[in-house]
Amino acid sequence: MLVYGRNVAKELLESHSKIEKIIIQNGFSDKEIVDLIYKSSIKCSYVDKKILDKKVNGNHQGILLYIPDYKYSDISCINSSSFVVVLDHLEDPYNFGAIIRSCVAFGVDTIIIPKDRSVSVNSTVMKVSTGLLNKINICLVSNIGYSLDKLKDAGFWIIGASMNGTLINECDFSFEKKCLVIGNEGSGISSLVLKKCDIITKIPMENGVDSLNASVSAGILIYEIIRR
Repeated sequence: MLVYGRNVAKELLESHSKIEKIIIQNGFSDKEIVDLIYKSSIKCSYVDKKILDKKVNGNHQGILLYIPDYKYSDISCINSSSFVVVLDHLEDPYNFGAIIRSCVAFGVDTIIIPKDRSVSVNSTVMKVSTGLLNKINICLVSNIGYSLDKLKDAGFWIIGASMNGTLINECDFSFEKKCLVIGNEGSGISSLVLKKCDIITKIPMENGVDSLNASVSAGILIYEIIRR
C-alpha cells in the first residue's frame, strides 16, 4: 500500500512499522524524518516533485512510503476489549481516518467495519489518521448484525447514535463493556442494526442544528461515554 505525508511517515518510522521503500522529494527539509530514515536503514530514493505528484492525488508533503497491505484483526479480539466502535456502512475515508484518531486518543480498543458498501483502510485513511492504525484493532466483517450478537454474547452493551435517541446526558453508561454504533453519513444506522441496540442516544444541539459530521459526532460520543 502506498501512503504519504510527514505525520504518517514520522508515526510509522517511530513505531518501527514495516516499510518496504521510501521516496522523497529533492530538497526535502524535515531533518527529524530524514534522521529517522537514516537510523532505520530503509531503502530511500530522492526524486523530482513531478514524480511524486503523478503517484498520488493528495498533498504528499514531499514523502511517499510503500508499506505492506493492511492486515485486519480477527473478530475474536473483542474478547480482550472493553470499548468497541462499530461503523455501520460509513463511506467517507476522511471520516474514517478522523474516527480512528479519536478512538486511539480516547482509548477505544477495536473498530468493526463491514466488507461491503463501506470504506476500508486505504492511503487516505492512513494519512487522516496520521498513521495510527497500528495502535488499534480494525476488524472487517461480513455481517454487522451477527457481529453485534457476538458482542452481546461477550457482555457488551450496544449504544446506537441516532437523532431520535435519548439525550446523552440522560443516559447511564456505567456498564463495563461498551459498543458504540455510528451510522452511514446520509442514512444513519440501518433499521436492523438499530433494533439490536440496548441504548439509543443523541448529542444535545441548539440553534436549529440537528446533526453533525459523522467523525465529529463519534468523537463527542466516545469522549462523553468514557467520561461518564
